[in-house]
Parts: sequence; structure tokens; C-alpha cells
Amino acid sequence: MHTPFTIRAAQAADLPALIDLDPIARREPGRRQALGDAVAAQSCWLAEAAGGSVKILGYGILDRSFFQQRFIPLLMVAEAARGRGVASALMLALEAQCAGGKLFTSTNESNAPMRRLLSKLGYGESGRIENLDDGDPELIFMKLAECRTG
Repeated sequence: MHTPFTIRAAQAADLPALIDLDPIARREPGRRQALGDAVAAQSCWLAEAAGGSVKILGYGILDRSFFQQRFIPLLMVAEAARGRGVASALMLALEAQCAGGKLFTSTNESNAPMRRLLSKLGYGESGRIENLDDGDPELIFMKLAECRTG
């Protein structure tokens, strides 16, 4: 089966398109700064449409911001690209970048699509944090990743 997109490390030249894709980054300077920092640190991967077009469909960040553990703090897929396997492909690409062991991520309890994705990919619930978003706890997930070293 031909994949209609490719995954690659984001580069500085991609930053305007990444910001444009992310509605929060478009309105919040802190999110733009965090995204720029992730690109500069080479910890951001993106999915782009295959073929001649250079259209970014989504991105994900992998860092060690969670108790020095591998952590995916952000996964964003363009609304028009949802339901096409972009999020799954990004998650698998991020898993492949880690050095093995535990890999964590989180999502709001209300984010049913992300919770379904994490379950499908073998992540188990590892805890919850109250009071980040009023009335919508943050759920922590973990997977023992079989990642390549490097």
C-alpha cells in the first residue's frame, strides 16, 4: 500500500507552515516559541504530503521534558488530514527515534480520538493529573517501546 505522506525531521524553513497548521501556535506566542525550540533541537518530526506538493499534514515532538523520560508532549494533525493515518505514522516514527525503554505521552480525558489511537498503538494508562485544565484531567500514557538505538 502506498502511503500518501512521508515523515521527516522538521527544519527551520518548515516553521511557518508548522505554525500555520497549529491553531494554538497561530494565536499564542509561547506555543510558537516552543515549536521553534523543538525544531531547533531536532526533536520535531512532520508528515508531509507525498509527491510534488510540500503540504505539511501534521507534526509531533519527542523530548525528555517529563522527568527526563522520553515524552511526546505534542502531536498535531491538520483537521483536513485527520482519519488518514497521519497520527499513527507520526507516533510510530517518534517511537523509532527513541533509545528504547519507556515512552510517555499524555492527553486530556476528553480527547477520545487520541485515547483510541494510544490504545490501538499499545500505550497503557499510567496516571492522571488534575487541575491543569478545569474539569478535564490530563491522562498520562506509557509504552515500552522497541526503539532503535541512536
